[in-house]
Amino acid sequence: MAGKTAERVIMGNACVAEGAAWLATRDTRFEQALAQTGPLPLRLRPDGFAQLLQAIVSQQVSVASARAIWSKLETAEMTDPEAILSVSEDDLRALGLSRQKASYAQALAQAGIDYVALRPAPSGEVVRRLTAVKGIGVWTAEIYAMFSLGRADVFAPGDLALQEGARILFDLPERPKDRALRQMAEDWAPWRSVAARILWAYYHVVKQREGTL
Repeated sequence: MAGKTAERVIMGNACVAEGAAWLATRDTRFEQALAQTGPLPLRLRPDGFAQLLQAIVSQQVSVASARAIWSKLETAEMTDPEAILSVSEDDLRALGLSRQKASYAQALAQAGIDYVALRPAPSGEVVRRLTAVKGIGVWTAEIYAMFSLGRADVFAPGDLALQEGARILFDLPERPKDRALRQMAEDWAPWRSVAARILWAYYHVVKQREGTL
């Protein structure tokens, strides 16, 4: 990935394994979770406009619906800023986007984000720049920093699966809200994004065992 940042960047499975080992030493409950999940997925994705546009497409719809809409956008070659700005909101709606998401897509295209410049930027600055765009919330920005930029110490406490995974693993009386989980995650620095991978994987294992996935 081009650009250098002072923050740790996850480049491959060895980095994830290093973070998992550190967390298992830090808290035996992570060790117990890892015994059930096995090796964690890398989960790295490309960065850039298309990744954020895909995140907008995926908001509040099923995985199947998001894939179908994205496939239409790809077929129509509507996955770059210039293409989005060359058509109307009605044209985007004809491809499956809601009126609101069509306006978000155009706002993202108009934002003129320098994605290469985001690569070395501090994670807090990445979140600030992205959430300044209509339709990009904190969760989306943090997920982008974690997986498109590979940041090792970013967390997304607004994620419901992370909240539920933390509730089960740490035997909490109720699902922790955003602020409480963010505070919990401070203990998992400098590997908070690996902690997130553990919680997601553990949540998946538990739900599969319960037959709810």
